[in-house]
Amino acid sequence: MDFQSSLDYLYGLQQFGIKLGLENMQALKDRLPLLHKALPCIHVAGTNGKGSVSVTLAEILKQSGLRVGLYTSPHLHCFTERIRLDNVPITRDEAAALAETIQQAAGDLPITFFEATTAMALLAFKQSRVDIAVIETGLGGRLDATNIVEPQLCLITPISLDHCEHLGSTLAGIATEKAGIIKAGIPVVVGRQAPEAAEVILQVAASRHAEVQLAERDFSWRGHHDNLCYSSDHDLLDGLRCRLAGTHQLDNLAQAVAGALQLRKQGHAISDSAIRGACEAVTWPGRLEWHGNPRRVLLDVSHNLAGMTSLAEYLVTQNIHGIHLVTGMTGARKPTEVLMPLVKFTAAVYAVPVSFGQSVGPSQIVAWAKGQELPVSEFPSAGEGLAAALKKAGSRSPVVVCGSIYLVAELRRELLES
Repeated sequence: MDFQSSLDYLYGLQQFGIKLGLENMQALKDRLPLLHKALPCIHVAGTNGKGSVSVTLAEILKQSGLRVGLYTSPHLHCFTERIRLDNVPITRDEAAALAETIQQAAGDLPITFFEATTAMALLAFKQSRVDIAVIETGLGGRLDATNIVEPQLCLITPISLDHCEHLGSTLAGIATEKAGIIKAGIPVVVGRQAPEAAEVILQVAASRHAEVQLAERDFSWRGHHDNLCYSSDHDLLDGLRCRLAGTHQLDNLAQAVAGALQLRKQGHAISDSAIRGACEAVTWPGRLEWHGNPRRVLLDVSHNLAGMTSLAEYLVTQNIHGIHLVTGMTGARKPTEVLMPLVKFTAAVYAVPVSFGQSVGPSQIVAWAKGQELPVSEFPSAGEGLAAALKKAGSRSPVVVCGSIYLVAELRRELLES
């Protein structure tokens, strides 16, 4: 099986849709003896910030001299980005070989795309004999395909309303699903939460006798991106530098540092210098990422209300207004629920389709913009929308692209190629 054939196989599994549950993963584990061997790992769930926390923690572990596996989703440009060894994506040949192994093991088992890719990641980490792996959940937690791992540490990033059709329509309900990764006696580091989400997580942790480190209660940060101080009852690290833009990334960095220090307590040789080096080195494309010189296009993968709120807060800190907003969405998201934080910053809206996944009709974005009395135009492709926005904005006004990671990926590729 070559790489393209492996992609054809994997994306062909999307016919089985999104299916929460662990039965297929357990069956795959039974058919692949290598998956029976213990995998030292960290399990990360949440709504926003999972990727940023995961990649930062993986970089800290790497700079501590460990061989590190990292599994995240979705990818930005190439499927291989989902499975990384020491923060380097596996090769296309490696991905093809892993997919072939999973296909043969699955047989007639109706596994989903995410189940197959999760099994590929776990297999890759076992084959490479990583010292530790950072595993990010998909949609949920309790019934997420990744929840067959036996972690030595869990992290739960901020929880907000998203994927409600699968996880529930309340923060408490979603928090219950996310908290399903908490294991008996295994420490959990919890990011900044709304009170109703925090209450659920703390209740689940207490019922499983899991020690909790909670943001703002047990650890916190102060300062700014170029001089950040992390503090807890037992640790103080000052002079940290955060390369990722946005105040929310300081929350994510603090949670990753708290996770690293918890691993240090468990016996891992994680130095302060490794933490400092990782915080300054880590990159995560498509997250408040500027293109052009001077800065003309801001790309951000925000796609739910919490993400758009963080984007709006960043615009405030940068004194940015009068943006030309290129946006498209996927899934069951509604512009009226997601885009409202951007209204007061927006000069014009460019509604576009998303070429991957189930695109929300641009007409829904048009209706929302008209309801907010914003100038709006609809385009048949994302590229045409971006071109129109750049022409109209000129050199003075910034163009902001957001709404879907798939939209950001498509237009980021165009910007890089041009």
